Amino acid sequence: MPTVAPFDIDGHILAVEFLGDTPFFASATGTFHRLDGSEKVTEAHQGMLTCIRDPYSESLISGGEDGKVLRIAADASVTELAHAPRKWISQLAAGPQGAIAYSHGKSAIVRLADGTTREFTEERTVEGLAFAPKGMRVAAARYNGVSLHWVVGEAKPVDLEWKGAHTGVTFSPDGNFLVTTMQENALHGWKLDTKPGAEARHMRMTGYPAKVKSLSWSAKGKWLASSGAPAAIVWPFQGKDGPMGRSPLELGTRANIMATSVKFHPAEDILAIGFIDGMILAVRLADSKEALIRRPGKGAITAMSWSKNGKLLAFASEAGDCGVVDIAA
Repeated sequence: MPTVAPFDIDGHILAVEFLGDTPFFASATGTFHRLDGSEKVTEAHQGMLTCIRDPYSESLISGGEDGKVLRIAADASVTELAHAPRKWISQLAAGPQGAIAYSHGKSAIVRLADGTTREFTEERTVEGLAFAPKGMRVAAARYNGVSLHWVVGEAKPVDLEWKGAHTGVTFSPDGNFLVTTMQENALHGWKLDTKPGAEARHMRMTGYPAKVKSLSWSAKGKWLASSGAPAAIVWPFQGKDGPMGRSPLELGTRANIMATSVKFHPAEDILAIGFIDGMILAVRLADSKEALIRRPGKGAITAMSWSKNGKLLAFASEAGDCGVVDIAA
């Protein structure tokens, strides 16, 4: 059984991410808690709404009720990237070469490393942001679909329409597919590598008993794992048509206990699955072999993150009972 170092934080934890081998826990109260030998706390926001890891640098990006967009480095130093007074920064994305995107209300703003910004206005509230892998485009999820904006140049955005509220968005690592989480119990996808002028093909990914709140791509982008069922639902993306006409894997099935968080290992096809009762399983895709990582706890698992070498798994729950699991122990 792996060893668990437990760690309690008051309040709701929005995200947990590793910078180096140090886990950072982002609290809705506006603080960052890092476990670096002992607990160290950094005050950042007056109310935090969102926090993501910048995949292109050793830093986190956070947004708050104070209208600030901040970058938190591995030494916990804080840099202000943007400030929109009296606005709530609800969505974030990080792109290559220091680019970031953030949103408030109907506005999505892209900020490049040199500080130049571009604002894109949607007809409805922006509910999710994602950069395409090469950073040339940014996707804004909204009611009835997604808008794809070019970061530079004056080309018109591409509108991907599908009725309903789209609450989050992600590109496949190869950039060929775009997938959204929806207000209803479903994912929706588009195949993007169509000929110029041709309409993107739709992928309907339905049948979930609950809303999908967690997504994770496998290291090589061949699989997309999702929460929202009493198992992790893992869609195949290794063919040119992705999951079209194919059934997903169901991993870590538990009778009536919902999976609330999923996170793929950084190098291997191993998936960590967190459940509503606080339990965590690791499942190998090749043979569906399961390993118990953590026994049930106080609250639903809301976030998980692997260290770069894949030996440590940090987790957080809605009840504030967090921890770091040493898989190698």
